[in-house]
Amino acid sequence: MKTRILFVCVHNSARSQMAEAFVNRYCGECFEAESAGLEPGTLNPLVVEAMAEDGIDISDNATKSVWEVFQSGKSFGYVISVCDESREERCPIFPGCAIRLHWSFPDPAQFTGIHAEKLEEVRNVRNAIAAKVATWCEEVSGVCNAAY
Repeated sequence: MKTRILFVCVHNSARSQMAEAFVNRYCGECFEAESAGLEPGTLNPLVVEAMAEDGIDISDNATKSVWEVFQSGKSFGYVISVCDESREERCPIFPGCAIRLHWSFPDPAQFTGIHAEKLEEVRNVRNAIAAKVATWCEEVSGVCNAAY
């Protein structure tokens, strides 16, 4: 049976979606990831674009609320928040008996500039999340192939 992981953030529109996708890519044989947010919005189109560049299509993903996931009764081995430190006070907490971790990443919704500049910043966050997930997967379970 796979260990379930929940990634949480404020809107479930960027960082948590990327982390979910990378866990399912890198160590999906050991873990099953989901994501949710305190105030679910819509997927960030720059994140969809950046993930597609890496061969991951999240364009059909729906955002979910933490409350919706909580009400489903699912249990998680890990709950990992991915809000940045400057907004951590708004980052949702998921109740239950899971191991809780916090990985701080900048919020793509806060990036400014022209499309190309914002996309480059999103790529940097995507790459940082991918590296963190790959390293974590290797640390937690040597059975999983987390090479990227």
